[in-house]
Amino acid sequence: MNTETPTLGSPSLPVLTAKDFASDQEIRWCPRCGDYSILAQMKKVLPGLGIPREKFVFVSGIGCSSRFPYYMNTYGMHTIHGRAPAIASGIKISRPDLQVWVITGDGDALSIGGNHFMHMIRRNMDLKIILFNNQIYGLTKGQYSPTSPRGQKTKSTPMGSVDNPLTPLSVAIGSEATFVARSVDVDIKHLSHTLERAASHKGTAFVEVYQDCNVFNSGAFEYATDKSIKGDHIVYLEHGKPLVFGTKVKKGIRLNGMNPEIVELGKGITEDDLLFHDEKLAEPSLAFLLARMRHPEFPEPMGVFRDVQKPIYDHDVNAQIDAAVAKQGEGDLEALFNMGDTWVVE
Repeated sequence: MNTETPTLGSPSLPVLTAKDFASDQEIRWCPRCGDYSILAQMKKVLPGLGIPREKFVFVSGIGCSSRFPYYMNTYGMHTIHGRAPAIASGIKISRPDLQVWVITGDGDALSIGGNHFMHMIRRNMDLKIILFNNQIYGLTKGQYSPTSPRGQKTKSTPMGSVDNPLTPLSVAIGSEATFVARSVDVDIKHLSHTLERAASHKGTAFVEVYQDCNVFNSGAFEYATDKSIKGDHIVYLEHGKPLVFGTKVKKGIRLNGMNPEIVELGKGITEDDLLFHDEKLAEPSLAFLLARMRHPEFPEPMGVFRDVQKPIYDHDVNAQIDAAVAKQGEGDLEALFNMGDTWVVE
């Protein structure tokens, strides 16, 4: 199989723009939905990757986010609730030359699709996963989801949810994800950069995007989007840099034993006393600790939590296939069907 990719801008492959990735389909999301921003940033990022448009595939499950493939002028599949990882895995193994993106939501991925989600990640498939997290079931009109906080009143929890919510990043890190990141729908520069990092990663790249459902769960992430207050409620992760945050007062995160704590700089405490981020650690404990830092107790981390390299499942599967073919030759399906004992039913 020829997997060589021509260089963008060469005579054989013209320079692409965001418009080239926009389909002719009417976008049917609610006005002001955060999905519009994620779609816009994706269309901006893809032209710069140096990959022909026909080499992209978007695979989704069921939910508002899962309309995404219709709006991308690429190959794509709108599949079954929670099963996008299984179908995307099959595509990637059979066509390793394609870049395959999985578009999913907090309900699609973490409820009915939790098993597929976990195994896709622990195998380290070379797939890019974008999880739109709005902490609600939007398509089915406002029921609570696996990420809804305790006490949240919805159509299916009128007295308040008593479930303990899942943290998508914790699930991904617990499944040994090699690339884990978080961004916010309206932070377009940060989101674009995060998508670029995910696209360039070899192996499973998981990105959680806080996405506002302005109809059924409006303002759930206001603390991370309101420019006047977000400086006190989020901390941007930068590899090799200390965890510093704060709108007016410079604060930081340091470790007290194994527990993170908030400290104020300038009162006998310097940046050298703080926790320094290291996204390259093979041991995922630091990334898991950061994923557990939740609002309102702590500022929530944004950025790349983990970026490491491990054997890639689909690469290894295709290597085994190549080795088998080299040793035994091309297979004969007809001979395989008729090997051993056979019967003819009259």
